[in-house]
Amino acid sequence: MNKGPWQVRSSRRAYADEFIDVKVDQVIGADRRERTYSTVNLKPGVAVLALDSDNSVYLTKQYRYAIDRDSTEVVCGGIEEGTDPLAAAKKELREEIGVQASEWTSLGTIDMDSSVIHCPVYLYLATGLTQVGSKQEASEDINYFIVPFKQAVEMVLNAQITQAVSCTLIMRARFQLRGVRTA
Repeated sequence: MNKGPWQVRSSRRAYADEFIDVKVDQVIGADRRERTYSTVNLKPGVAVLALDSDNSVYLTKQYRYAIDRDSTEVVCGGIEEGTDPLAAAKKELREEIGVQASEWTSLGTIDMDSSVIHCPVYLYLATGLTQVGSKQEASEDINYFIVPFKQAVEMVLNAQITQAVSCTLIMRARFQLRGVRTA
């Protein structure tokens, strides 16, 4: 089997759980050398930047095990199999911060790390916000806070927000709101 210029000789699943699937392939590269190529497949995800009528945004803060510290982020979550990305985004917004939006703008998708990770993330700007009460999952301990949109941009530029999906979404929204095509 061929994948682009790579010829896949064999493939095996090295590990899988509900979040991650690690695959190890024996391949022949474009240089004709045989090697191992490992990839990680994650659930597709959604990210939502909720923007209110005062031009402020909702950000979340939670402890992230992988980086062993708190992380400031936009609303993010995984997409369950068979679920439409927009429906997943609406669900995450309500669950994490207790907000519904009447207007949704797609700001495209991103790939987390295209060299070894397959995990498309769908980006949305949510406006026309209404508070409805949150319903966080039992495993989540998410706090949210509201800052002026300009401050969120500064937080990205000053490395106070480091999660790649959040940085990308905030900057795409900045250009979208200025009328520059982003996706």
